[in-house]
Amino acid sequence: MQLTGAEIVIECLKEQGVDTVFGYPGGTILNVYDALYQHQEEIFHILTSHEQGASHAADGYARATGKVGVCLATSGPGATNLVTGIATAYMDSVPMVAITANVNLPMLGKDTFQEVDITGVTMPITKHGFIVKDVKVLAKTLRRAFQIATTGRPGPVLVDITKDVTAAKCEYKKETPVKVELPKKYTETDLDTAVSLIKNSKKPFIYLGGGAVISGASEEVREFAKKIDAPVCDTLMAKGAYDGYDELYTGMIGMHGTKASNLGVSKCDLLIALGARFSDRVVGNAKKFAEHAKVLHIDIDAAEIDKNIKTTASIVGDMKEVLTALNAKLEQQDHSQWTDYVKELKETYPLKYDKSQLSCPYIIEEIDRVTKGEAIITTDVGQHQMWASQFYRYTKPRTFLSSGGLGTMGYGLGACIGAKMGRPDRICINIGGDGCFRMNMNELATASRYNIPIIQVVINNHVLGMVRQWQTLFYGKRYSNTVLSDGVDFCKVAEGLGCEAILVTKMEEVGPAIEKAIALQKPIVLNCIIPEDDKVFPMCAPGAAIADAFDAEDLKKKEEKGN
Repeated sequence: MQLTGAEIVIECLKEQGVDTVFGYPGGTILNVYDALYQHQEEIFHILTSHEQGASHAADGYARATGKVGVCLATSGPGATNLVTGIATAYMDSVPMVAITANVNLPMLGKDTFQEVDITGVTMPITKHGFIVKDVKVLAKTLRRAFQIATTGRPGPVLVDITKDVTAAKCEYKKETPVKVELPKKYTETDLDTAVSLIKNSKKPFIYLGGGAVISGASEEVREFAKKIDAPVCDTLMAKGAYDGYDELYTGMIGMHGTKASNLGVSKCDLLIALGARFSDRVVGNAKKFAEHAKVLHIDIDAAEIDKNIKTTASIVGDMKEVLTALNAKLEQQDHSQWTDYVKELKETYPLKYDKSQLSCPYIIEEIDRVTKGEAIITTDVGQHQMWASQFYRYTKPRTFLSSGGLGTMGYGLGACIGAKMGRPDRICINIGGDGCFRMNMNELATASRYNIPIIQVVINNHVLGMVRQWQTLFYGKRYSNTVLSDGVDFCKVAEGLGCEAILVTKMEEVGPAIEKAIALQKPIVLNCIIPEDDKVFPMCAPGAAIADAFDAEDLKKKEEKGN
């Protein structure tokens, strides 16, 4: 049948099973929006307050569901406003398709009104980018975009379409999506080498990355950890892939990881990295990272092998598939002496905080208690993000959504909206600092417009908390442009944008406020006032070995010794 390019876009989205898109219309993409109008019962469109909110919402939808997130934007500033969200998705391997429209083909390259080379702009931060100049290749291009976004290591793909292509007609024939099977890159010898390393290890430690969530390998990881009897630490991206209550779990690794994880990895003789990229925030001083250990790295992306840390052996492949094969080959191991030692580390160095006053860790523990650990938690970036990773006990994958690689302030609220649209059955809570909240709080208007019952918890210390922490510890307490004391009232802002609001200033107010927020089934803001100088501990100084992680007590002893 003959369809316009705009109608082909909608039909291709339907082919791919897309039920929700996030975006903002404009001149060049009007044909697509006009076609979308005819299919609004099949594809629900969320009009965000800003295109960046649309990209973060598509990201949150993808992370919460495992499906491809889709966002739409017009040319020029509409397209460039997607850039931060696309980069966020790229750094964290999130499947996303961003569809933009550009000026008419004859007007390209002439500095036409709202013209920008968005494929060129986003080239370094996408798995691939297309500009469609012929309606006859539009359907094929869109199908290819979804394949690329989901095949192998996922990531964002951009499809830019000139406006005249959206108006032109050609023959369209519906197709069923075909999953691309990548050729197996590992051999039986690779598996046998890994098994040999594991069998000969006395002190193995599992370092779990975001690939465990992406591959859906939680059950295989659990079986693997139990079979080789090894402690498990995780990264920010891996939260929920391994049960946070399990006795083998030691918490997060890295700059704000637990001492048990950091010291355990520093003393192990075999580090097994599963779907992890050895980020600088994990590794610290690379020369001193797991310096007594052999390294076995399993990852779907060959480019990650030996990129940051030299490995002893590696397997390139889908983690779920590889671990299934390894679990079948492995016999039950017994490392009780080693795991008992690591358990002692956990008991000796527990996570602690001041329980005499309202604090972010207390708020997060209350959220955990009230929701019974069943909520989807999104965060922005900073101290609250680290506390959310430390004090909420994640037991299931796709329940912690946060910007890990790019560290995007303002990510959480849009992501929370996307997560709730993808998982309406789950309580969705965004935890953000007051600095982050200021960046994209306009998306509260989106939540209120559609009555999306999300909960925005503002951890309000009236400063840029993480930056202030660095200024305190490393910059002689010179607080340059990090104090946010002004006349902004977040409760009034929330109410002005159509949401409910609760001010929380005391510990005893936290639990009832969370319970009320859940019961209301409306978008709501909890404005929680905490002290300006609370700090996230443990912490490793930038460039230091993770074994040298310190906490408040260590700082106090150092200061007393110095005096």
